[in-house]
Amino acid sequence: MKNLNRRNFLRKTSLSGAALISGGVLSSCATVKEVPASGGQYMGGFAAPPLSTVRVAFIGVGARGSGHCKEIASLPGTEVVAICDLYEDYAERSKTAAMAYEGRHQDIALYHGEENHWMRMLEEVKPDAVFISTNWKNHAPMAIKTMQMGAHAFVEVPIAVTIEEMWDIVNTSERTRKHCMMMENVNYGRDELMYLNMCRQGVIGELLHAEAAYIHELRFQMEEQERATGSWRTHHYADRNGNLYPTHGLGPVAQYMNLCRQDDNFRRLVSYSTPARGRELYAAENYPANHKWNQLSYGGGDLNTSIIKTNMGRTVMVQWDETSPRPYSRHNLIQGTKGTLAGFPTRVALEGGVEGATDSHHRWAQGEQLETLYEKYDHPLYKRLNSSTKNSGHGGMDGIMRYRIVECLRQGLPLDQNVYEGCFWSAVAPLSEKSVAEDGMPQDFPDFTRGNWSSTAPLSIIT
Repeated sequence: MKNLNRRNFLRKTSLSGAALISGGVLSSCATVKEVPASGGQYMGGFAAPPLSTVRVAFIGVGARGSGHCKEIASLPGTEVVAICDLYEDYAERSKTAAMAYEGRHQDIALYHGEENHWMRMLEEVKPDAVFISTNWKNHAPMAIKTMQMGAHAFVEVPIAVTIEEMWDIVNTSERTRKHCMMMENVNYGRDELMYLNMCRQGVIGELLHAEAAYIHELRFQMEEQERATGSWRTHHYADRNGNLYPTHGLGPVAQYMNLCRQDDNFRRLVSYSTPARGRELYAAENYPANHKWNQLSYGGGDLNTSIIKTNMGRTVMVQWDETSPRPYSRHNLIQGTKGTLAGFPTRVALEGGVEGATDSHHRWAQGEQLETLYEKYDHPLYKRLNSSTKNSGHGGMDGIMRYRIVECLRQGLPLDQNVYEGCFWSAVAPLSEKSVAEDGMPQDFPDFTRGNWSSTAPLSIIT
């Protein structure tokens, strides 16, 4: 068995000392069957008191976090009060970007150089909301501490890496009455919003099946060896075998199906992985034999396929592959009794055909043939915000998401994604790891809502 000294790795994972505050961060992925009630408030439709000005802090301002900081600073009703990163140049860069907006962000406290400075930041600055964009293993302890210190937590995907951490997040949110939202930006893409609108209007009838994916060849990130995503994410490919990054594809289709919201919920999962070949071959071809990437044993299969069965018996296929040489895809397919909506490429098939484009469901309407559908079904939220957010990243979905977070906090509205959804979507990773390890044995989803999902209203079509 090949081994790698992890001392330097932990130093470079940006704020890895967070694990000290949460027992069980690296504990088993097994499903927790019985979890006592938190003693707090159910957060399914929770709306926090409105904030006229949202005082915002950021933990981790690398590639993703720097975008959050810059764009949040540009929004009315925000004040950037603190920025924390392990690296001083990252923190200074984001401070400079934030201070360029309207003179509103002049008193920004910086914390850098020590892995636990983020905790000191929370204690000293006491922000209203904290945006967390660090390595995956730090998401849960940072979100939990943020809520305990009286702030709302907004966490990059996934919300956590173990089932135990997800329960800790849920219980802390309920006890503190603070939001903890996993920032699934894909839910705010134009096609995803339009498909949600079409599903709500019954265009494809009763929903039966969905397909979701994150297929994105990212081997180039192995060049990021001292900082940035590849420096820590590569170790996940080596150490874990499952569907490690499910939420970009799963989030939208889960909202189409109203999973965890009144109609239906996640019930069970089975999962299989292919052999693990791509990362080992890539390392051998691109790095010297004594390079640290050639000292790892890559145990995670190149592609994972997981199948989810819901309470109603509907199915969701979720695939993940960040290794294989193939085009990017999230699938984004939702199938109903009257038709199917799909992505990559965007296409629609309806029983009886798509008006002005096809005469039956045997051919897809796509490309220019979809213009009439966009005109008819474009989501009102997209139409309201597209012009101001289209240059914000990922086709504008990032800007719409950030705008909505601030809008909900300022107006005292429920968030578009609640803490339970973040946990259900993220739970696919540890459950899939366990299923793969047990040769595809079914794994039951824990009910993070303790049955309250059946009384949680579906996400409305926000105008």
